[in-house]
Amino acid sequence: MRKMPDCRSYFSSLSQTIERLPFVDIDGVVDVLMDAYENARMIFLFGNGGSAALASHLACDLGKGTVNGSGKRFRVLSLTDNVPLMTAWANDVHYEDIFAQQLENYVRPRDVAFAISGSGNSPNVLRAIEYANQAGCRTMALTGRDGGRLGPMAQLNIQVSVPHMGRIEDAHMIVCHMIGYYFMDMDGKA
Repeated sequence: MRKMPDCRSYFSSLSQTIERLPFVDIDGVVDVLMDAYENARMIFLFGNGGSAALASHLACDLGKGTVNGSGKRFRVLSLTDNVPLMTAWANDVHYEDIFAQQLENYVRPRDVAFAISGSGNSPNVLRAIEYANQAGCRTMALTGRDGGRLGPMAQLNIQVSVPHMGRIEDAHMIVCHMIGYYFMDMDGKA
């Protein structure tokens, strides 16, 4: 007879991961996003796979979830959401350029480029952060493990230092909800 897995052990490991989150770095990201909000700067989110889905999710939370009737809104865009544009850049130029080329269309100095990568080594994400740094953007990353090459390239990095990709992605989701709900809670919406 096959032994059933103990799902509580996964939850226990995730709880330990969450307790070790770099809250000072999360506060730093919130400060940068607040500055972007107050000064009508654009926020660009991007990543691959599950990180692409999370970029879309956070863009939705910030772009819609924080609307409070004041007239002031986040200016946020997930670069993962325009599939025809991404595939055109991938096909006609190179897959490594799908995010950097979009940033070239939109980005201005002091805008925010927010990369999400569990490994921190995705070439298209690295190229976009490199471009964003050169363009005078404020760059932030949400990484896992040792941060990969992305961690040190970003001006702010929230690093989930565990080897298990599932726990990294779970913690990334929690961090994004912490950020989103911070702004939703400002006006008592959440």
